[in-house]
Amino acid sequence: MHREEVVRVVRELARQGYNAEPEAATLLANAPDPDRAIERAVETAPEDALKLRADHVRSALADAPEGPPSNAVAAETGASDAADSGGPNPSVSTGDHPRNQDRTSGRSPVETKGSGGDSRDPAPPGVAGDMTGRSTGTGSYDDFVTTFRDRYERLGGKLRSRVNHRPAEAIESMPGGSEVAMVGMVNDVRSTASGHWLVELEDTSGTFPWLVMKDRDIADLVDELLLDEVIAAEGTLADDAGIAFVDSLHFPDVPRTYEPDTADRPVQAALISDVHVGSQEFLPEAWSRFTDWLHTPEGESVEYVLIAGDMVEGVGVYPGQEDELVVKDVYDQYETFSEHLKEVPGDVEIVMIPGNHDAVRLAEPQPGFDEELRSIMSAHDARIASNPATVTVEGVDVLMYHGVSLDEVIAELPDELASYDEPDRAMTQLLKKRHLAPQFGGRMRIAPEERDYLVIDEVPDVFHAGHVHKIGVGTYHGVRIVNSGTWQAQTNFQQSVDLDPDVAFAPILDLDTLDVTLRKFQ
Repeated sequence: MHREEVVRVVRELARQGYNAEPEAATLLANAPDPDRAIERAVETAPEDALKLRADHVRSALADAPEGPPSNAVAAETGASDAADSGGPNPSVSTGDHPRNQDRTSGRSPVETKGSGGDSRDPAPPGVAGDMTGRSTGTGSYDDFVTTFRDRYERLGGKLRSRVNHRPAEAIESMPGGSEVAMVGMVNDVRSTASGHWLVELEDTSGTFPWLVMKDRDIADLVDELLLDEVIAAEGTLADDAGIAFVDSLHFPDVPRTYEPDTADRPVQAALISDVHVGSQEFLPEAWSRFTDWLHTPEGESVEYVLIAGDMVEGVGVYPGQEDELVVKDVYDQYETFSEHLKEVPGDVEIVMIPGNHDAVRLAEPQPGFDEELRSIMSAHDARIASNPATVTVEGVDVLMYHGVSLDEVIAELPDELASYDEPDRAMTQLLKKRHLAPQFGGRMRIAPEERDYLVIDEVPDVFHAGHVHKIGVGTYHGVRIVNSGTWQAQTNFQQSVDLDPDVAFAPILDLDTLDVTLRKFQ
């Protein structure tokens, strides 16, 4: 089977107003008479179906059994769609639009093995979304196509139940004045000479322009858009059908009716991050006051410590860093961190994920620590997961993410939507977009995988991040948001950019109510 035939099938279905699962498209392309197979599949499709599924196609073709489907359907269809686009608008977002030129240059080597080596070890108990030992990417173009197709399909699925989605190609063939809706990735956002906003959306069939009029209430939502995020637009085609006027925009979002789970007994968790052991600015006295407090009657209710990355300062993370280190070997840094970890009461369970200063790959998602580092940090038999991962404690799902993408969100969005002083606002935007790094190729590196591990599939009860060294506590649609500050005093770099870190705080989360108390230990 040639890729071109799969692409032709997908485009023919789009012209008739249908999407198709990759496996369904492959089954049709493999049929002895693909055109007749398409007719039969469309004729027998449920009236309300917008996507043809593999089981339906098999049923439609039951009187003419086909051979087994390809094992690499998603990669084949994604790569060929992009290759056949013939221009600057490939049918899957690659990050090559004007604002993203040269985004992947200088990319760090992509790790193909997590700490589990080549094995596909199961995640630790009570951990979901852990990609440790499951990395498949090699950094090729096809890998990126696969990642973005997975993002589009999973986030698009959350939106298609709300709008009557039609592919870009199908919209192009509709008459002027038609009511239309589309689920797509934001390919471009620009203002017109009249001050209106032109938002270009991209799906697997092509791109289509949507005009947001400046005097509409929804114009404010344009300020929230980031390139590459998945949204839905509804509106009306212009008379010439070359553009659609937007009536409403939809984000994947957290349902307003979401009710978080809570523990069935009074129990607490300390949410911390950015310890930075090895830095000359690490505050061991403040850390000891925290661990001493955990031994007191008041601290006995804390049965969990969740650490969201940057256990150590690392080595070679930024130019001139060696001048600010008191421990210059990264393994010695982890040995020192382990000694500090032993100060935590032995019956407290510890959960850790890495951050951008830790000795794992820089590109996200980051696999959990390798076996050598795990053996060094063996105190309390800590649960170690990838960044990001969702950890369940006492029935409460805590999405743990170190937070490098917060730099991107804060840089791109207006101050009232995202700022370093209120990092919980930026975290709210990630929940609204249901993705931990919506914009590709700017301030952070993303490793392409078969699955986009940065999609927020399931709504967490708690969203815990760090990285920005500022305290932020909030709630969005029932989800408790916590950014946990740092245990590192102001660095020379932070002073140069006028960032005053929130130091030596331990946000204490009541797992039975999701209330948060900020404890200061300096």
